[in-house]
Amino acid sequence: MQVLNVVGAGRVGRSLARLWHQAGAVRLGGVCTRRTDSAADAVAFIGAGQALALDAMPPAALWLLAVPDSELAAVAETLAGRIDRGTVFHASGALTAAVLAPLAARGLATASAHPALSFAEPARAVREFAGTPVALEGDAAACQTLSALFAAIGGAPFPLAAAAKPGYHAACAIASNYAVVLADLALRTAQRAGLDAATARAVLAPLAGQSLANAFTLGPAAALTGPVARGDAATVALHLAGLDQVPADADAYRALGRLALQLAAPGLEPARIAAVHEALAR
Repeated sequence: MQVLNVVGAGRVGRSLARLWHQAGAVRLGGVCTRRTDSAADAVAFIGAGQALALDAMPPAALWLLAVPDSELAAVAETLAGRIDRGTVFHASGALTAAVLAPLAARGLATASAHPALSFAEPARAVREFAGTPVALEGDAAACQTLSALFAAIGGAPFPLAAAAKPGYHAACAIASNYAVVLADLALRTAQRAGLDAATARAVLAPLAGQSLANAFTLGPAAALTGPVARGDAATVALHLAGLDQVPADADAYRALGRLALQLAAPGLEPARIAAVHEALAR
């Protein structure tokens, strides 16, 4: 069984390591983080491995670098002076395998592997990982190894060209991170209108879930409903009158409204498009 060393055992690193350990896909070697207490906590969560400093990590066929993007190049440079064989991969969605160039120059197989899943809560991520798409990019041999490794824990690996990574990751950020920001905007707006926090969540959570499900099932244009979709400029103006007490929120509504209008425009009369555009411009 191949040994896996994990460098950076935050939410992503510890989640993946636990999944591979539970599946019997690897044998955990060292687990390294910036703080020894964090490494020990990660080992406890994973259920295997040993908390070690980077220079004390054992030989391994597989190295997962799950450190912040800003630290990847430095970690790769450090490791390049210490290891000369194996597969090294990182989990960044935005960066390519090129950031591991010092290791590739030493003859190691390098790649990036990005699971399209929110790892906000590791225990939940572990429970919900099955079926998660995983974008693989980099050395062909490394991607072949990682494809089998992720398939062993229920992942759905797919190839991604290096040039596509920035756009791919932007799409993931919009769908995941900015969806959270929109939820916050909606919740705050509802609470300013007088709903308590629990009621706001009860009203908005199913509505948001249904709308997103419709967007991905029916297509965005067919799923779009509401005042902009029907060209109701008066309601848009009414919304903005209430939102203008928080200028940043009103600006966000206007920006989203303009995007919604672009989506809805093919089904609207020109006069309605103009009226909504004017309401959003006030």
